[in-house]
Amino acid sequence: MTFLIYSMIACGVLIMVTNIARYIRFSLSLKDVITGGKGHVGALKITALILLVFFLGGYIFIGFFSKPDLMMAGVLFGGSIFVAIILSLLFRLVFTVKENCLSMTETLIGMIESRDPNLNGHSRYVQNLTMLFYKYLPSEMRKSINALSLEYAALMHDVGKLGIPEKVLNKPGKLDDEEWKIMREHPNLGVKFMSPMRSFENIMPWILYHHERIDGKGYYGLAEEQIPFAAKIISICDTYSAITMRRSYKEPMSHETAMKIISEVAGTQLDENLVRIFASIPKSELEKCVPDVGGLI
Repeated sequence: MTFLIYSMIACGVLIMVTNIARYIRFSLSLKDVITGGKGHVGALKITALILLVFFLGGYIFIGFFSKPDLMMAGVLFGGSIFVAIILSLLFRLVFTVKENCLSMTETLIGMIESRDPNLNGHSRYVQNLTMLFYKYLPSEMRKSINALSLEYAALMHDVGKLGIPEKVLNKPGKLDDEEWKIMREHPNLGVKFMSPMRSFENIMPWILYHHERIDGKGYYGLAEEQIPFAAKIISICDTYSAITMRRSYKEPMSHETAMKIISEVAGTQLDENLVRIFASIPKSELEKCVPDVGGLI
């Protein structure tokens, strides 16, 4: 009987250690635009961790410094299983919320863009390209940026074009100075549209500065390391999409032409190191990024 009691407590301790490890990994993952929290949210996460460690201490104390009976051992073992189940349900719930939020955002962007043949599918295309690009980044680069936050920024990078007059947005010819001034406002408009969503604060600079140039001749005059890393990634994908996408005023260009143009502006418009990485992505993989809508190659 004694062996059974201490075996159950030992199993409870191991399960609680596993629970704590799982919770820490989960907490560290809550840094994206959907689950990233500040203030009281961060305090609650720390409090939950302290309680889990406290419970583990209780298991160890009872196992080594008291004389537990079978009932107590059963309660401790069952408690560890209960915590494991609750954590699993929590993880699944958060995953489902993230998945549903992204799906709803993709649907909304798709519905908005479907009204304009020159935007239809562009944001989804840039989103797909960006996430493929992310997979090809070196591990140290991937660690510096949250994947889900990057995905949202790529998907919503041109949301500000909703505030641009159609006569400017769909003009078949070259924009004049006044029209170009209006068009250059779309990153700022996008940030204004998103301002009520406080959890999106971290990705707003990525959207605002996705038209910056390495040489400082972009919309807001930022150069090189002043430009957010994520904005540099989105800029390359946006450029590739713009070149290969069919629009009312131009035919789509080939992958080879797009890569030639992108390589030519590496170091001036686009980040040279990132362009090299993007160029290493197989053509077949890039072609899979085209969304299932009209208006693209």
